[in-house]
Amino acid sequence: MNLIDYANILIRRGWIMLLLGLLAALAAFVFSRTMDPVYRATQKVLIVPSRSDFGLTQAAKQTLNSHVAWLDSSLRAAEVIDRLQMDMTPAQLRADVRIAPDLDSLVIQLDAEHNSPAQAERIAAEWAQLLVLYRNDQNQKARREDRIEASLQDRPVTVLARPNTRINTLVGLIAGIFVGGVITFVLEYLESAIVRRREDIEAGAGLPVLAAVPPND
Repeated sequence: MNLIDYANILIRRGWIMLLLGLLAALAAFVFSRTMDPVYRATQKVLIVPSRSDFGLTQAAKQTLNSHVAWLDSSLRAAEVIDRLQMDMTPAQLRADVRIAPDLDSLVIQLDAEHNSPAQAERIAAEWAQLLVLYRNDQNQKARREDRIEASLQDRPVTVLARPNTRINTLVGLIAGIFVGGVITFVLEYLESAIVRRREDIEAGAGLPVLAAVPPND
C-alpha cells in the first residue's frame, strides 16, 4: 500500500478514529470531574552551616540524608498526628508524604498530600518544624562555630496534585484515536480479500483486465 491508499482509508474510515477519540476524551473528562481533588503542599527546609568553610559545608551535606531518614519515620508521623489531632495511623500518613534531599542547595523538600489544601499545608509545615526543633536541640550540644541550623524557607506552596483534567482528557483523546486506528486497519485487512474494483483484480493477479461483464439489472 502506498500513501494514497492510506489516505483513502483515512478518508473512508477516519470517522471511526475521530468518534472513538471524542468518546474517550469525554469519558476521561467526566471521570476526572467526578474524582475527589487531592492537593499537594510543599515545604522546604534550609540546612545552613554556621560558617561557610568547606569542611562544615561538606558535613552539612553528609548529614542531609540522615536528616531525611530521621524525618521519614513512623515516629515523626505519630508526632504530627498528635500535634494536629488527626484520626489516622502513622502508616497512613506516611503514605501521603514524600521527603527528599537536595544536596546541591542544602534543602530538604517535604511534600504532603490531602483532600484539604489547608490540612496539607498544616501537615507539611508541622512535619518540617520537627526538624527545626531537632536541629535546635542538637545545636545546644555543639560549639557555636560548628552548629548546623535548620529553618523553614517559606510558607508551604500548595497545588492541585490530581486529577489533572486537561492532561487526562488529552490522553483519552489520543488513546481513543489510536484504538480507532487499530480498528480501522483491522477492518481493512478483513475486507482486503473482497474484490470491488478493476484495480483490485489487477493488483491481485498482476495482469490487466481486458473486459468486464456489467451486472444484471
